[in-house]
Amino acid sequence: MSLQVENLTVYYQTLRGNVQALENTTFNIADGEIMGLAGESGCGKTTLGQSLIYLNPPMKYMGGRVTLNDHELPIADTKKMDDFRFKEISVIPQYAMNAMNPTCKIGKMTAELLESKKVSFKEVKAELDRRLDLVRMSRDVLNMYPIELSGGMKQRMVMVLSTLLNPSLLIADEMTSALDVSSQKAVSEMLVEFRNRGFVKSLMVITHDISILYQIANTIMIMYAGQPAEKASTDEIIHAPHHPYTKMLISALPRVGIIQSKKRLTSIPGTPPLLLDPPGGCRFRERCPLAIDKCQEVPPFIEIDNGHYVACWRQRNFTNLSL
Repeated sequence: MSLQVENLTVYYQTLRGNVQALENTTFNIADGEIMGLAGESGCGKTTLGQSLIYLNPPMKYMGGRVTLNDHELPIADTKKMDDFRFKEISVIPQYAMNAMNPTCKIGKMTAELLESKKVSFKEVKAELDRRLDLVRMSRDVLNMYPIELSGGMKQRMVMVLSTLLNPSLLIADEMTSALDVSSQKAVSEMLVEFRNRGFVKSLMVITHDISILYQIANTIMIMYAGQPAEKASTDEIIHAPHHPYTKMLISALPRVGIIQSKKRLTSIPGTPPLLLDPPGGCRFRERCPLAIDKCQEVPPFIEIDNGHYVACWRQRNFTNLSL
């Protein structure tokens, strides 16, 4: 097992109190697995990804345990996590196109990044060249400033830098959101290629675009209001979801070949709860058409089938119910 997360809880400290952005989150990512992470804005996707690599204020670690390759990560200790970042766990951050220093040539920036990890630029130069060839970028890019690159080229360069030391886990946060459709496809395919070539063992791909996950992810975890709602294989999430929220989320997606004048898209009524004071029990119950009295208690995130996890009191009967 590559990554194991147990009851991870992370809050944001504010003057009005703690924002309970991530609550008792438990899941696994196996070696070779590409796990997609999806849900509405504010559901905790980016908080989860960021908490695994860098807890910066006002984020506050409240509890839980994270294990990578049987070694517990000291995520609450920013200094100790330096030994794991980039080498064991790496990230393609949100707005990655702005992640590079605009005043520094890419080759020099790469050398400084490697030096901070006590790795010689000369030792990895040959591999760096091979990876630039793989992502179809000229080796001359190392003598260029970031402003000289297009958005798609910057994204691919960040991919190369983030995986240069072959981390076990790569977290890609909204890496295709600012790209055109053709660039999205190219970058997504490169992610899979990096996994296939062993540059990374496993990936967590965070995105609003479930269509991208359908193309590249082995599994998808759906989050709602800071908690996991469902995790299963991509096919099961898309075609046979069990959680009411997942089913409604998938129903809201447009489908190719459907004339919308004949079949209107549905939306999820209401809005997600404020996480300064979230409701007790199931956080989706106020929007859920299947809510029952039992939903006032927190549902466990349990395995209902091989690799299929759901946090819903009615999940066993849900397949026989319609929304």
